[in-house]
Amino acid sequence: MATERDELRDRLDRATAHLDPPYAVVDLTAFDANATALAGRAGGKPLRLASKSVRSRELTRRALATPGWRGIMAFTLAEAIWLARAELTTDVLVAYPTVGRGSLGELTADAALAETVTLMVDDVAQLDLVDDVRPADRRPEIRVCLDLDASWRPLGGRVHVGVRRSPVHTAQAAATLAATVAERPGFRLVGLMAYEAQIAGLGDAPPGQAMLGAAIRFTQRRSYRELLHRRSAVVAAVSDLTDLELVNGGGTGSVAATSADPSITEITAGSGLYGPTLFDGYRAWRPAPAAFFACSVVRRPDPTVATVLGGGWIASGPAAASRLPTPWLPEGLSMIGAEGAGEVQTPLTGPGAAGLDLGDRVWFRHAKAGELCERVNDLHLVDGDEVVATVPTYRGEGRAFL
Repeated sequence: MATERDELRDRLDRATAHLDPPYAVVDLTAFDANATALAGRAGGKPLRLASKSVRSRELTRRALATPGWRGIMAFTLAEAIWLARAELTTDVLVAYPTVGRGSLGELTADAALAETVTLMVDDVAQLDLVDDVRPADRRPEIRVCLDLDASWRPLGGRVHVGVRRSPVHTAQAAATLAATVAERPGFRLVGLMAYEAQIAGLGDAPPGQAMLGAAIRFTQRRSYRELLHRRSAVVAAVSDLTDLELVNGGGTGSVAATSADPSITEITAGSGLYGPTLFDGYRAWRPAPAAFFACSVVRRPDPTVATVLGGGWIASGPAAASRLPTPWLPEGLSMIGAEGAGEVQTPLTGPGAAGLDLGDRVWFRHAKAGELCERVNDLHLVDGDEVVATVPTYRGEGRAFL
C-alpha cells in the first residue's frame, strides 16, 4: 500500500518531469498551511516574517498576504533597503547591528527609507557610526530597536544557556542604553527585541535521544520562567523613557509560548514556512515539509548503493549530522558515514537504494530553511502535480547579502 510519502514522491516527480536536477521546489499546499498554522499559534499577535528563512521575494509576498503576518525582519541593512524599495512592506526591522557605511549612507539620505527601516543596536558605538556617516543635523531621524540578550545565566552567571548576542542583559543595562538613545539627537527609540534562541531554535525532542530531550525541556522551562520576568522588567524600565511601538521575540519553535508573554507585541517566524528537518525535533508543533531539492542518480557502484550528483548542501551551525540534508524520497535512504553529503556526489544506501535506476530523482530536505536558496537561482512552485510558477531566489536576482 502506498504511503503518504510515496504519494508525495509521485506528485513531485510528475510535476517536475520536464526539469533536469538539481533544482528546488516549494509545495504551495504545505507552505500555505504552515503560514496559516503559525498565525493561529500566535494567539492574535502579529507575526513578523524572518526574511533569511525565505530568501525569495515572491514567497515573502505570499506569506505576508496570509492573515496574521505583518512586517519583515531582515538580516542585513542592505537587504532591508532592497526589500523596502521593492515595496514588500513599510515596516522592516534589521535583526542585527549594522556597520556597513554604504548602506548607512543610503538609509540616512532617504527620509522615506528612514521611516520604513528600523536599526538594531546594543552599543552606543553603533550610534556613533551612524553619526559619523551623516550627522544628526543633516539626516532624517533614524528608528532604533534595542537588542536584549535573552540567554539564561543560572548559578550567578557561571553557566550560559543560549546564544551570545547582545551585551544588554538586565533591566538596568537596558534602561541605561535606552536613556542614551532617547536623549541623543537624530534617533528615535521605537522597539525592543529579545530572541530566546535556547527555546525557539532548539528542538526539545531530538529523535532517538530521550534523555537529551528531557534535559532540554527542563532547561527550556526554567529559562522561559526567568525570561518572562526579566523581559517584563526591561519593557517596564524602557517604557518609562519612551513609548515602544514593538516588543519582538520568539521564532518558529516558540510562537505559542512567546505569544503568551504579556510584554510581547509581535513574534518573529520564518523557518516554519519551509519546514526544514531541524524542526522535526520539536514536540509542540512540527511544520509540514514544504521545501525540497532534487538530485539525479548517476552511478550504481554496487547493488546496495545509489550515487547522486551533488547533494552536499550543508547548513550552518555546529559541525554535526543534524546539519546534513536528509534524503527524504524515496523512503529508506541514508548516507554513508565515511562520505556524508558530498560536494559533487553523494552515495546513498539503505532499503530504498535498491530500486533506484540511473536518472531517477532523489528528493532531499535541507536542515535549515532559507539557506537552501543560496544553492539555486529559482524555486519551482508546485500545486498538486504541476509547477504553477517559477520564482527567483535572492541568488537568482543576483543578491548575496551574507
